[in-house]
Amino acid sequence: MPRRKSSSDDPCPVARSVDVIGDRWSLLIVRDAFDGVRRFGDFQRSLGVARNILSDRLHQLVEAGILATRPASDGTAYKEYVLTEQGERLFPVVVALRQWGEHHLFAQGEPHSRLVDRKTGKPIPFMAPRADNGDELAPGEAEVRKLT
Repeated sequence: MPRRKSSSDDPCPVARSVDVIGDRWSLLIVRDAFDGVRRFGDFQRSLGVARNILSDRLHQLVEAGILATRPASDGTAYKEYVLTEQGERLFPVVVALRQWGEHHLFAQGEPHSRLVDRKTGKPIPFMAPRADNGDELAPGEAEVRKLT
């Protein structure tokens, strides 16, 4: 299958972001990295993805600066994949996807994993864009100012 055209010259931040993390496996790798997964074999067990696809996506995420490799913390010859500062900035994206999925893809009362505050054990509050005054912004209250 041919690779799609790169969006690296596209003036739209969404297009450029999707170019880097917009496929299923890349997002799930990032999700697992937030959950503490670090090694190739652990990503593979968690995701059930083919080795060649996992290798490709890990390479792309390292090249994009989202993950970095380092020697394994246990001193073995393995390497670990860790989120960079840039990768950690994807946390709100992952939380927003999770919250959207919780709201729209599960029946009321259907069990699913929960994201909670480690200190309190309480669910993370719903995320929403906010105006300067703190009010929640609806989609019609924001606009994209395109380049001319």
